[in-house]
Amino acid sequence: MKLNSTLDSIAKPFSGLAPWILRLSLGVAFFLHGYGKFPLPPEKMVNWFGSIGIPAPELVSSMVAIGEVSAGIGIIIGGLLGSSLGHLVTRIAGGAVVVIMGGAFFIAHSDWFITAKLFTSEQIFLFALGIYFAIKGND
Repeated sequence: MKLNSTLDSIAKPFSGLAPWILRLSLGVAFFLHGYGKFPLPPEKMVNWFGSIGIPAPELVSSMVAIGEVSAGIGIIIGGLLGSSLGHLVTRIAGGAVVVIMGGAFFIAHSDWFITAKLFTSEQIFLFALGIYFAIKGND
């Protein structure tokens, strides 16, 4: 009990930072994943989407890149906006992360479902953080 009280007193001044650690990790990671696909359309992704039969691969791959950049920025900006608008922006951006990661699992990593590969990749954490912010917003 004393150890728990000691840890509480050490951690308490930093408790406001905890959501920001998650927010910045997800926001920056998603921004960088999307930004790395520029200039549009991302040729490697277009070629791969085309090879697996995704319709309009130039459009879809460009939308993925823009969606990743926008969701990353939205997660961060939503936290800075502290109002009901910020709450909404955070929840929409979190939902976008969930949709994009769901698409990535379905299209690129369908063999990962409920396997060790899924739970040893960073994708599961991006997905989980997206769910967290879609549900919690700025609360």
